Amino acid sequence: MRRLLPRTDRAAPDIEGLLADWPAPPPPADRSEVRAAVRRFLLTGLVVLLVVAVPATWWIRAVAEEHAVEHVLRVTQRLANYAVAPLITDELLAGGPAATAQLDVRLQPWLNDGTIRRIKIWDAEGTIVYSDEHELIGQNYGPPAWDGDLVARGEGVATVEHQQDPENSHESGAGQLVEVYVGFVPAGGEQLVFEAYYDDSIVRDEQRSVLMGMAPAFLLTLLLFQLAQLAPAVGLARRIQDHRTARAQLLQHAVDAAELERVRVARDLHDDVIQELAGLSYSLEAQEMTAAVPEQRSALGRSRSVLQGSLRTLRGITTALYSPDLLTLGLPRALARLADPLAQRGIDTSVQISPAVLLTPEQEGMFLKVAREAFANISKHAHASTVRLRLDAEPGATVMSITDDGTGFDDSRGSPEGHLGLRIMRDIADAAGAALELSSRPGVGTTVLVTLPHDAVTRRF
Repeated sequence: MRRLLPRTDRAAPDIEGLLADWPAPPPPADRSEVRAAVRRFLLTGLVVLLVVAVPATWWIRAVAEEHAVEHVLRVTQRLANYAVAPLITDELLAGGPAATAQLDVRLQPWLNDGTIRRIKIWDAEGTIVYSDEHELIGQNYGPPAWDGDLVARGEGVATVEHQQDPENSHESGAGQLVEVYVGFVPAGGEQLVFEAYYDDSIVRDEQRSVLMGMAPAFLLTLLLFQLAQLAPAVGLARRIQDHRTARAQLLQHAVDAAELERVRVARDLHDDVIQELAGLSYSLEAQEMTAAVPEQRSALGRSRSVLQGSLRTLRGITTALYSPDLLTLGLPRALARLADPLAQRGIDTSVQISPAVLLTPEQEGMFLKVAREAFANISKHAHASTVRLRLDAEPGATVMSITDDGTGFDDSRGSPEGHLGLRIMRDIADAAGAALELSSRPGVGTTVLVTLPHDAVTRRF
């Protein structure tokens, strides 16, 4: 006689209908990733602008200085040719006071308005034949410091520097000066050198004028170029964000569909296969008790033992297919229940959760699903004797580690062939904004580390 346990006639869930009724996941909060990408783009543009602007500014300053120095050379040459040369007489060359006073009067306007700080006239032997500082007249300072060939060709020599030479005792404390040498030929026919010292403001003002004239146009061009690239950069960031959102939605659908399929399979096993096998076990027991032949009773007993072992295995599979109810149990008890099958197999199992851990229901669901896949992998492949799960709150993140002392594998070669659970764990963590790291060594064991930043945007699981 065959005895059957009462069965519950509950239909399997309509997976396609449930998927169709799902609300669309909300968009990422405030498009924070797009804004972050735009900020990085603008910051990079600013750095590039500085990198380009600094050398460009020095180049403009150098060009402006060269332009100003050339202008000073031309002014000094005209001053020497048209204002000084007609007043160079033999009396002046001999140091006559009247000739010197006459030249003082001619040059006084340039000295009074601050355009020129000091004037000297040299002969070819390095003797000062005239200076507005009269005590220098007649002194010889040896070979001249200027380039005689340049002066002879009328090109002149100009430098911008501090004056530290012996003949510059009166200018040594004046800072940087523009020192100009130009050659000229007075009426007497002997070439002389006219030296003038200008305040460096004459060059700096020119530099500032050129820089202020060119810099706005230059910076505006760079700014417009940056703005022209901003719109494509924002569009690209949005497309990347939309792609990631779509990928997360697909992963969410896959995870939820897998969960529904687990429930359907577990219900089918419980309502059909397990019920039928349980009834068959009772029937075998009844047949064993009424069998007249000892050999027959022995065979029926062995069959019933095998059948009961299979029933225990199927019930364990059914239990593993169901996720513990987080709302009813809470995360600590739900994780402990996930570890129960391992403990029932004689594996030393420990689950430790820090009281400082504060998670949303979505984040708890992520950690629970990763732990379930990890425990399933350990049960199937690890042959471990010890399993440890820790969930801790660290600065800036919540971290879960699952460690076993099983057979392990070489993690440098990636996941072992056929270990789909490792890929599932990575996808679940990635969809929640968490990072999953896996470390394993043959004969040492495996550690799964899940790090969830506090600012991660976690979607529904």
